[in-house]
Amino acid sequence: MFSAASRKSRIIGAVPNSFRRSCVWTTRHLSSKPIGSELEEYSDEILDDDGEWAGCSRKFMAPLRIAARGPDILVNPLFNKGTAFKSGERDRLRFRGLLPPRVSNLEKQKERILFTVRAEESAIKKNIILEDVHDRNETLYHRILVDHIEEMAPLIYTPTVGQACKEFGTRYRRPRGMYFCEEDRGHMAAMVYNWPASDVHVICVTDGSRILGLGDLGANGMGIPIGKLSLYCAAGGIAPHRVLPVVIDVGTDNEELLHDPFYLGVQEKRTKGPAYYQLVDEFMQAVKFRWPNCLIQFEDFSSDKAQKLLNKYRDEFLCFNDDIQGTGATTLAGVLGALRAKNEDVTSLGNQRILIAGAGSAGIGVATVLRDAMMEQGHSEEDAKNTFFVVDEKGLLGKERISELSHEQAMFARDTDGGMSLLDIVKKYKPTTLLGMTAVGGLFKEELIREMAKHCERPIIFPLSNPTTKAECTAEQAFDWTDGKCIFASGSPFDPVEMDDGKVFYPTQCNNMFIFPGLGLGATICGAKKVTDRMLYVAAEALANFVTKEELSQGKVFPHISNIRTVSQKVAVAVIKEAIRDNQATKLQEKDMANLEEFVISKMYDPIYVPLVEKREIML
Repeated sequence: MFSAASRKSRIIGAVPNSFRRSCVWTTRHLSSKPIGSELEEYSDEILDDDGEWAGCSRKFMAPLRIAARGPDILVNPLFNKGTAFKSGERDRLRFRGLLPPRVSNLEKQKERILFTVRAEESAIKKNIILEDVHDRNETLYHRILVDHIEEMAPLIYTPTVGQACKEFGTRYRRPRGMYFCEEDRGHMAAMVYNWPASDVHVICVTDGSRILGLGDLGANGMGIPIGKLSLYCAAGGIAPHRVLPVVIDVGTDNEELLHDPFYLGVQEKRTKGPAYYQLVDEFMQAVKFRWPNCLIQFEDFSSDKAQKLLNKYRDEFLCFNDDIQGTGATTLAGVLGALRAKNEDVTSLGNQRILIAGAGSAGIGVATVLRDAMMEQGHSEEDAKNTFFVVDEKGLLGKERISELSHEQAMFARDTDGGMSLLDIVKKYKPTTLLGMTAVGGLFKEELIREMAKHCERPIIFPLSNPTTKAECTAEQAFDWTDGKCIFASGSPFDPVEMDDGKVFYPTQCNNMFIFPGLGLGATICGAKKVTDRMLYVAAEALANFVTKEELSQGKVFPHISNIRTVSQKVAVAVIKEAIRDNQATKLQEKDMANLEEFVISKMYDPIYVPLVEKREIML
């Protein structure tokens, strides 16, 4: 018998791993042994015949009962298998003759899509091919991502997603997600019931005001929640019918979009002030009314609003801001890994001197998470704050500018040297760590990096801005200007760097996808009441501890992206344990921690095809 949770996880072809491992189709095999000499043998091997079952497993899979029938199934990406529908299903589901006669399977379909993607040279064309698959067959799409995440992640998210957002209006094909705007005021509580899924676990929402390093893209920013949630499904094991991308469209201040005939959003100046916050609040209340246990991820809100929204809702809703908290936790993990690479204890974090270029929501968010980690390790708040030098376009944040700084920025304003430049800070204070979150491509000049390397044997250099064109420096520049001594990670991917002496460095990507999928998975599995700062700390710690000594010796401070699902599972376990410890978990208790790792694995979506059966009313 299935639990309610297990039944729900079977939709769109998802079967809990534990069930698929334990249920095996009984099969008798021919052998030279006398018939009846022993019990029937069992096998779950992959069939290797040439028929329609080639490549399929003998494992028993419980059928999924669906209300759709006939051609409606073929246009529903949650149920559609395309040419992989077996002959029996084509009869049973009433669409025989509507597909080509040759029956395929998931592996063959994946090979065909990969062949098509790899034949293209343009990253954005590869993205279009993948999103076409996304729109017609979710199981196949996520199978490709799971099996080829290193190759596919840069195509469905950074850096390619930036261009996809810029072209969103001209290549719009099919509805995905929900949009809320001023005209919907007073209707949102009813609108959320237009979404067909009743069990949404994760919502990723943006207002499009600060998309990556590209600025205000308005409703075109929908590409960001779509891409993020694809990673939740592939990397975090959240089933596709349990995620919802959202844009709160309050207009745009982008003059180009205001006059673009193909722009699909509200072509008016952005709503500001109380009217803006009232609109967001109605959305939040509507979501909580229909899906009270849903995790809401704030994504790419402009710096003047991101922290305010987080402060308002973080204690009342299960929510977090990925640009502030996700980036902070991921960067913390990278810095802890870098300390291990330098053969320093991770508790030496509070002894570092950290220069942060960028005082927006990301920069201040990273500083806050790092400061909290130092305090977790036993440092006082004052000592922790004194390790930071935060710089904006006017120079070092100083107390003389306190009136123009936000509360969070003011926490890191220094008593002296306000307005000092990056180079002068490096010369005077000799930082050990340089973090870039400015979206100013090439900001870290050769003189700056070489000056830093003079005073620090192994400087930590993380240019974290996206997309690649916005990176403060490249991996090649950082390794070249430090003679291969730096420890490097970046927001966008870079190729390996070979030095003149033949030594090769493998830069890793400081990507939030190492944190947010596992955080979301853990928070939703345990029914967390809220996302606490300590959950972020243990998530970062779990990620940092996953990096091997061999990877550190190669200059890597993050694990290989092919291990992302295992990383997400480890992060989820850490988050759940902390939620239970802090009495934040509503679905799990201390007694449930015995087999927690296996339990989390069993809850992770695995994209495979399962048999479909039409729901029918039987009248007697």
